[in-house]
Amino acid sequence: MPMVSERKSRLLGAGEIDVSFEFFPPKTEKMEEQLWSCIERLAPLRPEFVSVTYGAGGSTRERTHNTVARIIRETDLKPAAHLTCVTATKEEVDSVARAYWDAGVRHIVALRGDPAGGPGTKYEPHPGGYINAADLVGGLKRIAPFEISVAGYPEKHPESPTLAADMDNLKAKVDAGADRIITQFGFDNAHYLRFLERARAAGIWVPITPGIVPIHNFKQVAAFAARAGASMPSWLAHRFEGLEDDAATGHLVAAAVATEQVMDLVDEGVKKFHFYTLNRADLAYAICHLLGLRPHTSPAPARARAAG
Repeated sequence: MPMVSERKSRLLGAGEIDVSFEFFPPKTEKMEEQLWSCIERLAPLRPEFVSVTYGAGGSTRERTHNTVARIIRETDLKPAAHLTCVTATKEEVDSVARAYWDAGVRHIVALRGDPAGGPGTKYEPHPGGYINAADLVGGLKRIAPFEISVAGYPEKHPESPTLAADMDNLKAKVDAGADRIITQFGFDNAHYLRFLERARAAGIWVPITPGIVPIHNFKQVAAFAARAGASMPSWLAHRFEGLEDDAATGHLVAAAVATEQVMDLVDEGVKKFHFYTLNRADLAYAICHLLGLRPHTSPAPARARAAG
């Protein structure tokens, strides 16, 4: 009988990997309760940072700012605020960036953003606005010494004509001052590893953190992947086959799949991972536990302390 491999049986010790978590700002009071329940559950794992997404439109931007401000005010977490170029002038974007800096935010995830017309439409820079993410990075660095993360696409951004053009765009973002690349989520580690090789060959030496999405709902995540240009391997689809009405088993499978994906990357020397939580803590927490990460009992989140 073959022995269980050392990799499959071991847990990662403290300090072997760093994780970060991504949230989106809530639209309703119920969603806000869910978000804060998620944050309180994951905070004891001491993530390197937590990021909050940011969409087009004033109300979405305000929700993002409010969420980030509350994280700073009520927790010990380090927030990274998303910022995009969409439907805003340079002055408007700069004003948001300065407000973040004044609120204590020192890390921004700088993104071009989706076309204002929605998926499938052509992106058009706002008149008087930043042209793209590289332009935005340069603008942010002129405002304050932010730490800046940008997006990378192991399987190519859906709007890029070629892999080479996509890498040129990524290099421009790094040359403008980006400090880190966070990749679009994916499920086949070969895509990430090839992307890493191409980036290093292009002279990109900043950290490149793989994005991991726990599959809470296979149909929903498969739709996300299709829109983002991330392939869904047939073997992965087969693992969730027949579980459409069995969420409990599906979550067990999802935790095992994501843990296996992370451990394979750890074996390749990867030490940092960014989890797209979809504002749900259950799977992200379970995966981190399977990896060997354990909660720190102190200090407690400031929100809990304030309630005492």
